[in-house]
Amino acid sequence: MNMAGEMMAGVGVSLFLCCFVLVAQGTAVSRPNIVFILTDDQDVVLEGMRVMNRTKSLIGDMGATFPNMFVSSPLCCPSRSSILTGKYVHNHRAVNNSVDGGCASKSWQDGPEKSTFATQVKTAGYRTFFAGKYLNQYGFPSTGGPGHIPPGWDWWLGLIGNSRYYDYALSVNGTRQKHGKLYSKDYLTDIIRNQSLHFLDSVDASPDPFFMMLSTPAAHSPFDSAPQYEKDFVDWKAPRGGSYNVHGKDKHWLLRFAPSPMKETSVQYADNIFRKRMRTLLSVEDLVQAVVSRLEDKGLLYNTYVIFSSDNGYHYGQFSLPEDKRQLYEFDIRVPLMVRGPGIKAGQTITDPVMNIDLMPTIIEMARGKTPADVDGRSLMPHLLSTQLEMETGTPEWRSDLLVEHQGEWALHAWPKYNCPHWWTMVTGCVPDCVCEDSYNNTYSCVRTLSSRANLMYCEFQDDENFKEFYNLEKDPHQLNNAINTTDPNILKFMSERLKELVACSGKTCNRSEQNGNGDLNYNT
Repeated sequence: MNMAGEMMAGVGVSLFLCCFVLVAQGTAVSRPNIVFILTDDQDVVLEGMRVMNRTKSLIGDMGATFPNMFVSSPLCCPSRSSILTGKYVHNHRAVNNSVDGGCASKSWQDGPEKSTFATQVKTAGYRTFFAGKYLNQYGFPSTGGPGHIPPGWDWWLGLIGNSRYYDYALSVNGTRQKHGKLYSKDYLTDIIRNQSLHFLDSVDASPDPFFMMLSTPAAHSPFDSAPQYEKDFVDWKAPRGGSYNVHGKDKHWLLRFAPSPMKETSVQYADNIFRKRMRTLLSVEDLVQAVVSRLEDKGLLYNTYVIFSSDNGYHYGQFSLPEDKRQLYEFDIRVPLMVRGPGIKAGQTITDPVMNIDLMPTIIEMARGKTPADVDGRSLMPHLLSTQLEMETGTPEWRSDLLVEHQGEWALHAWPKYNCPHWWTMVTGCVPDCVCEDSYNNTYSCVRTLSSRANLMYCEFQDDENFKEFYNLEKDPHQLNNAINTTDPNILKFMSERLKELVACSGKTCNRSEQNGNGDLNYNT
């Protein structure tokens, strides 16, 4: 799309945003409200949406579903930082879940945290509400304690630390509030639900629109389900097939090192985790239904955008890794995304590749705010409203290349913690059976290409091997065979050069449409 086309697309979106605030009777209504529901570690590849029928019915079926939604990093804090800022990991620099890695650190607070979707929608005149998990290291003494309220939030109920369901503390508008083990008073997913309903009951007192972010602990460890769901899915097992219990013989050393086939203890462990995770999501179902019902009861639903997504995927025995995330494969980097709201046609499936970095500019455009120029993501509003705009502007051009980054986490002496051999060093996540899920050199960058011409992934590791992986997912959808040694060198050179561009990109330079790619290569050779 040329500059004139881009200007027309922007004009079209703006005109439509102005038009949909008029109801059928011809009376003006307020700017749209926005509700963003974010789960923790919920995949889509391995049946992560299997129990979410109400959520799919209330959000996806009533709006748009994005089956090709990817994350910038398959790890909580880097991905959440990307969601908040609209930036790739190399730009917001929260590279892993540790304070030293930038998670909720002083450098994060002094820089990226000052320009998030919360600050932007607040500037646009919205009342803002947050409840649940923020960042893994939030609220500890080393990161400002519970008195630190991130900029942009009016009503703040932030979980101190990583996901918990019981025995946790919240920062309630800057004051520490301890919770124990009583379901009726302490179960965090229900606390988020109840507090969100309380907030919705207060909105009549103000004419300003509102933005809510509800960030659940589900389906993260420790996988505590509500008591009414503890006996559900007793016969379910983690998904088999594909890469399940397959030896990663041609992959990075961490996967080559994993015993395959898995021990029976690992198989049972993974199956049990799968069942527990599904049970925790039933309380998310309750939350979604309660919030949507309250919006409808108060006459707000017709003028409210509702967004549902997660921060990263998950696995249960794929490539003989018992359970975790952190890997470059589809099961860890794909997540759900569904959006409903004014002007969005019900029942849409939008197949363009989108990312977590696109949520921030999308939310800002929903609020009719101004997206900062240094944001790496792109608003999804032209996609969501395309049925109204396509006659005058055409389908919006879109990127074909996405960047995935991960910096490995590790402990210098891991063996005492996991009761593993004494030489287990600079690894972590070695549960069960001393199968480790991360290491100091499980550090990589990948370019994920998805377009009408190509479905590829190319990755480079920062390690002593200079290890690389390449997959043509049209031929090998489960990424079973690393094709780095059997692929046309011209394709590998092109992908490597594109990766170098992406790891150094910022703002608009992070996006390139398919039309600007290399049209001379045969990707299926």
